Amino acid sequence: MNKIIVVGSINNDLIISTDKFPQIGETITGNGFISVAGGKGANQAVAAARLAGDTQQVSFIGAVGDDIFGQELKRSLATNGINTDFVKTMEDTPTGTAVIVLYKGDNMIILDPGANYHVTPEWIQQAEEKISEANILITQLEIPYESAATALQLAKQHGLTTILDPAPAVKLDDDILSNVDIITPNESEAEIITGIKINSPEDAKAAAKWLLDKGIKYAIVTLGSQGVVYNSENEIIHKPAKKVNVVDTTSAGDSFTGAIAVALNEGKDIDTAIDFAIHASSLVVQKKGAQPSLPYRKDIQL
Repeated sequence: MNKIIVVGSINNDLIISTDKFPQIGETITGNGFISVAGGKGANQAVAAARLAGDTQQVSFIGAVGDDIFGQELKRSLATNGINTDFVKTMEDTPTGTAVIVLYKGDNMIILDPGANYHVTPEWIQQAEEKISEANILITQLEIPYESAATALQLAKQHGLTTILDPAPAVKLDDDILSNVDIITPNESEAEIITGIKINSPEDAKAAAKWLLDKGIKYAIVTLGSQGVVYNSENEIIHKPAKKVNVVDTTSAGDSFTGAIAVALNEGKDIDTAIDFAIHASSLVVQKKGAQPSLPYRKDIQL
């Protein structure tokens, strides 16, 4: 059976809603506080596992702290059918934590990486055999840059398809881009990577073209309510988003990336994979919380 392996971050998300974003020095009253499992890597792994609908098809490489959050988050991955053999527990280190403020469906996030920055290149190299057993590798940039680069390089050496969700965004050097088959930035991340200001789908097409010129097979730029821009055959396409009631966008991009991996792993073409991912992320934004909002395969009707 083809498999998906995710190398990335695990966070405890502390979420509170507000009727306005506070100014510097201002205290305001929020509502609806919840604490849920998150982290871009863990979100993508859970999204892929639920959408694949098959236990133990997804494996995870990461780290948690030696606190109550870390152990609970590791158990949560396992409960979703994810192999956690290479999720290590770091002593005297806090689990990654994200403080998320929600306002009218948008969010502001402050992140303390904690144990995620102990996902070192050496730790990833120890998991090389596990990586070699997979078909698709997904990684992001909530772990050290050099660790993501190592994961992508090892994956390419073993013939995997590689997916990079370049968040939080930084300038990417050609060495890392040469090992990326599929890249899934949102518009702000694509701006930082390419230097192209994105105010419209046409601008996003220019950014996608820039990425394709770097040798990437599929450049997929997500635009929130404006949909997605991606390349199919020799054409760069803009596909609109579904019109839904947006409650929380926190893990929409993560579900999108996980869904792309699942669809391609099943042999679907890129157009079908994009449709599948748009449907999945449209369900996510209608609920609050990163992982609680991630859909199952039975929820996707195409």
